[in-house]
Amino acid sequence: MVIFMSKILIVDDEPDTVELMKMILEKEGFEILSANNEKECLEKIEKEKPDLILLDIMMPDMSGWDVYNKIRKNDRKTKVMFVSVVEISEERKKRLVNDGVSDYIMKPFTRDELVRKVKAVIQP
Repeated sequence: MVIFMSKILIVDDEPDTVELMKMILEKEGFEILSANNEKECLEKIEKEKPDLILLDIMMPDMSGWDVYNKIRKNDRKTKVMFVSVVEISEERKKRLVNDGVSDYIMKPFTRDELVRKVKAVIQP
């Protein structure tokens, strides 16, 4: 029997990416929720109270930045990690941390990198 350590919400419009992250993180004992649009994301945050949100920055119907700002209007505590194919500078990463983003992971990522970063954010 697996005892879930923490609840993670994956917000991404690519089903394959969601499934891959879900498979990797469930094996580590995390409870995984997913959303593929802004409305579903905000509803799940309100209802499920995740410990961490893995938020894709670039999605066709919404910007991860906009969703992040909406999350922060109502919730300053939930940890958010951006996920993106776009590389950002170290200076921008520092500004993100100052703005409350817990971390950033670039696609494609390795299994070990995803697990390490998620554990570092959830269990500092």
